[in-house]
Amino acid sequence: MTSATRDAFSRLIKLAYPIIGLNVLNVLSLAVDTAMCGRLPNAEVVLTALGFATQIIFLLMVAMMGLTVGTVALVARAYGSGDTERVNHILQQSTMLTLGVGLLVAVVGNLVAGPILHLLGASDAVRDTALLYLRPLLTGTVFYYLSMLFAGVLRGVGNTMLPFLVALGSNLINFAINYCLILGHFGFPALGIQGAAIGTLVSYMCGVVALVVMMRRGVIEKLTVRFPVARLDRPLATTLVRIGMPAAMDMVILNASFLSIVGMLGHIEQVAVAAHGIGLRIQALAFVPGMSIAQATGALVGQALGGGDAAKARSVVRASITLCVAVMSALALVIVLAAPQIVTVFDVPPGSLLETLSVEWMRVLGCGMPIIGVNIAFVGMFQGAGATRTSLAINTASTLLIQIPLSALLGFTFGLGPFGVWLAFPLSFLVKVGLSAAAYRFSSWDRVGARV
Repeated sequence: MTSATRDAFSRLIKLAYPIIGLNVLNVLSLAVDTAMCGRLPNAEVVLTALGFATQIIFLLMVAMMGLTVGTVALVARAYGSGDTERVNHILQQSTMLTLGVGLLVAVVGNLVAGPILHLLGASDAVRDTALLYLRPLLTGTVFYYLSMLFAGVLRGVGNTMLPFLVALGSNLINFAINYCLILGHFGFPALGIQGAAIGTLVSYMCGVVALVVMMRRGVIEKLTVRFPVARLDRPLATTLVRIGMPAAMDMVILNASFLSIVGMLGHIEQVAVAAHGIGLRIQALAFVPGMSIAQATGALVGQALGGGDAAKARSVVRASITLCVAVMSALALVIVLAAPQIVTVFDVPPGSLLETLSVEWMRVLGCGMPIIGVNIAFVGMFQGAGATRTSLAINTASTLLIQIPLSALLGFTFGLGPFGVWLAFPLSFLVKVGLSAAAYRFSSWDRVGARV
């Protein structure tokens, strides 16, 4: 390992570990809500409603995911070049755009939530319960979006500890309010699932206010939130869309790949769908470290390119690949070896078909995690460099032309059943990594002269 790679490795770890903590807190926040709602008298309806509501929220988050990726890429470049004025200009403009997107989603989301729940197959009771949760969250969407934006901007300037500490405080607020309002403790009304939404919304509001106050007072070096409304910078907005929307579509393609798997499993064996769901819950936790490293990679690559140092950007990528593979391999070993024990956490009957299929899917997923780790590192590289169209093209081609057809071929034509459907998922990442490696070597992702 060269000295440049060792230095990049050190900076990557320093930037990544608070992001890992932040993402774990986000996962735990939903888990705490679910656990408390699971103690309600109508738990089955409430938990089903939460499942449907989560899908709606993800659907409405896609645009904001893209805006955040675009903002981080631009902020990191400006910060790397020492252009403080541009950093704050991007922050102001992206804040204005986030407020607009948040208000639009609040209005449209409240109008379409009911019909979408119906289209997804929710019963009347489940739909009405889900709306009790969705209405407050959708109305306050702007606070959730601003928390995403500010965490991304701080990541772009190399400060990941502050968002983690703020998120820690927000999660404590969320836990306290939910404990009071979901179950009706300490004399508070028992609002059930609606109480969960109120607690989550208030926690996001507190987090956003804390970050804004610190930025307004100059606590965060080189960042200043300026709220006077300014004229929209159309070239900047266009650049944010150009970089961000491919990243958002990447998430849509990934979701489509999982939906295709669920559809195929449903035609082969209904129990396999339940096994797939169990595996995805483990995946959500197991992928957090790798995805967090990718986010840190994007910030450091952007800073290096902004500073005109393509060699440093490549050192960051090499360090990211090494770290992602090491972390994902260690987690994969645990999943493969302990899959039967992990499944027992979900109260799966021992010796049942559900247990057999759950263990099978988790082990397929575990075996593919090292190569998936390489891909995650490349995704961080593309986002940091603003080359999100390249990432989208690779993901779309490998998913639509490789993974989905291969799942059908192995699962149905070759008669491998659920195992064949699942096997195509990690195999498709071999293609993704091959194409990404070619782009890393031969494309102009690391050009330093252009302003993304």
